[in-house]
Amino acid sequence: MGLQAGWGIIASMGASAVLLFAVPNGPLSQPWPVFGGHLFAAFIGVSCALLIQDPLLAASSAVGLTIGVMYYLNCIHPPGGATALTAVVGGETIHQMGYQFLLTPVLLNIISILMIAVLFNALFHWRRYPQSLQKQSQSTSKIPDQESISHEDFLAALKQIDSFVDINENELRRIFELIQQNAGKNELKGYDIELGKVYSNGQIGKDWSMRQIIDESADNNPNNDFVIFRQIAGQEKKRSDCVTRNEFAQWAKYEMIQQEGKWIRKNKTVDNPLSAK
Repeated sequence: MGLQAGWGIIASMGASAVLLFAVPNGPLSQPWPVFGGHLFAAFIGVSCALLIQDPLLAASSAVGLTIGVMYYLNCIHPPGGATALTAVVGGETIHQMGYQFLLTPVLLNIISILMIAVLFNALFHWRRYPQSLQKQSQSTSKIPDQESISHEDFLAALKQIDSFVDINENELRRIFELIQQNAGKNELKGYDIELGKVYSNGQIGKDWSMRQIIDESADNNPNNDFVIFRQIAGQEKKRSDCVTRNEFAQWAKYEMIQQEGKWIRKNKTVDNPLSAK
């Protein structure tokens, strides 16, 4: 069951093929989930088959342990569950192979399907595999308000992707609403801008920059409350200037701090740094 001995084909690779060719940009379709998901599943499945005599207990243990390992090693690939199950209930032929099952046919199947996926997706200029080869949009146009996005806009965008996207319109709208809510909570005010501190505009790519407040002329009148900044990172033309505190707050997205030699967003950990470029 699950394996043709003469051909060396594992049935779970059929499910992997659906992901790699229909959803090549999906997180579950990337090389590490495919490689790690199947290989760890095969190891766990063979181990359970050898160490647990009861077939039902061995099968359930293999799938359960595989899910846990894939989760903690960040290589979740649903077809891997079938690979683990195949190692347990695949029959005497697979049982006799022992840990050789990891190399042939599992590893051989993994390498083959990954190579074919790369070559197949390379035929189309608008889609690449793995996702790291996909050119990211460099557009810096302002994101429209959620109310201005229509059903037709969503459909047009999804057609341009030319790949199955496992999310519907309502979920996209909900994500957009949460992004707007979060951006509003993090909005800086004039009184947040302090002398000596460093701030970033939160932009992406070439428009990203950091500025430090190097002097100020504080005043209770917002129109006369000035700060002088110096740009310390980024490619913006304005290297230094004197602006009102409120004007600087409109430019700034969040405060930056230096930790362990890296500039990171304040209140963020080093595990998720926004490193200065």
